[in-house]
Amino acid sequence: MAGSVLGPNTVETGSVSTNEEIAAYRSMLLIRRFEEKAGQLYALQAIHGACPLCIGQEASIVGTMMEARETDPVITGYRTHGAVLARGVEPRLVMAELTGRKSGLAHGKGGTVRMFAPEHKFFGGHGSGGLGVPLGAGLAFASRYRGDDAVTLCFYGDGAAVRGRVLEAYKAAARWSLPIVFIVDNNTAAPGASIVLGSVPSALSESGRPFAIPGEQVDGIDVRRVRAAARRAIERARRGDGPTVLEMLTYRYRGHGGVPARAGANAERRIEDADPIVKARARLLADGLLSERALKVLEKEVKEIVVAAAAFARSEPVPEAGDLLASVGA
Repeated sequence: MAGSVLGPNTVETGSVSTNEEIAAYRSMLLIRRFEEKAGQLYALQAIHGACPLCIGQEASIVGTMMEARETDPVITGYRTHGAVLARGVEPRLVMAELTGRKSGLAHGKGGTVRMFAPEHKFFGGHGSGGLGVPLGAGLAFASRYRGDDAVTLCFYGDGAAVRGRVLEAYKAAARWSLPIVFIVDNNTAAPGASIVLGSVPSALSESGRPFAIPGEQVDGIDVRRVRAAARRAIERARRGDGPTVLEMLTYRYRGHGGVPARAGANAERRIEDADPIVKARARLLADGLLSERALKVLEKEVKEIVVAAAAFARSEPVPEAGDLLASVGA
């Protein structure tokens, strides 16, 4: 199966219970509303520095996390908010970090790209393109050395996927059959029905082929398909068969700090064609899992959590001058 790519007819959604469908929608919606609020605060200059958002990539994150154990390490590039929220970190602590408050995850000194929550096995947030990939290989090596049965989930973007440090990490991971899943969010893919599974329009899933690492392209807009692919890759890594590259075909609607993403060749398509939130909500209604009224109650609850997180963050103190160099190494 080395270097193989599953076609559209072989991508399975697997069985998903009613509670799992609802929980996945809630988690994706929390990420969406959080990112929208972060974009608003960035526009108001309440958030300084880089603030990359992952609006449109929620299914890729949540579907993968649904198959992860609490003991599985997670590491990302510089789009951290979605992964850290899906990991179970309190939204108020994430927002406090973004706004530079002392109660934030890195005490207000890390921001987006240096956001860590080791107690949740979340190891960043890394600003340099692809830097998290060799570090992720290191986490996987540590798991292999300890024999703790953990699988590292390593998220990064399509722009980082061709960097030398990433390919070197592939080489090491393959050589030692490390328990790691490389998850590439390819947000340049055309939205919705125009997504093609296979070697067109992208072959990032085949980037591990020179090292005999299998790859798979996944419809990253469908959380069920993401989960099914993540299950295959994680199970493979956990039984000692080594890494897998998962290329998540997504469509990101916001750039850094909430600026609209560049328009693509299919910009005329409706946003609903490539929106994982819209599709998941429609499925809940169509399958009779939740009524419109129940959905509105859930959505109101999520909105209130995000509003409370923003209010908490803006009310918290900033680090004192004497704290700025604490825990900073030369």
